[in-house]
Amino acid sequence: MAITQAVANSFKGQLLTGTHNFTATTGNVFKLALYTSASTMSSATTVYANTAEVANTGQYVTGGGVLTNVSPVVSSGVAFIDFADISFTGVTLTAAGALIYNTSATNAAVAILDFGGDKTATSGTFTVQFPADTTSAAILRISG
Repeated sequence: MAITQAVANSFKGQLLTGTHNFTATTGNVFKLALYTSASTMSSATTVYANTAEVANTGQYVTGGGVLTNVSPVVSSGVAFIDFADISFTGVTLTAAGALIYNTSATNAAVAILDFGGDKTATSGTFTVQFPADTTSAAILRISG
């Protein structure tokens, strides 16, 4: 079993058909679900599934949490989007990765995140911290 960090191949095609709207406040609803090391996810992942998802604990529930997105930006020929960091409180869990998906588009997969190994929280807070919102670091970037 393995989680391989990637942008979902299906998401790439869906961008060209207008499936995803990342506009803050008026766009689609995106969520982040946490997965154990028993999960198998890669660029071939097409939709959210709860197989090998972290169990309900504290504030974390099956399906994950809603992401707060920031409207897309284009700078120096690069389009990019970021999300606010997300925290789950009062949890005891171990996660090896996550899936960002669009609940407004039949749970379509957007990106698979590999944490590089098991990350844990014990009766505490589990936070997924996104990289800086820049042309070279944002979680989703498109350049030509």
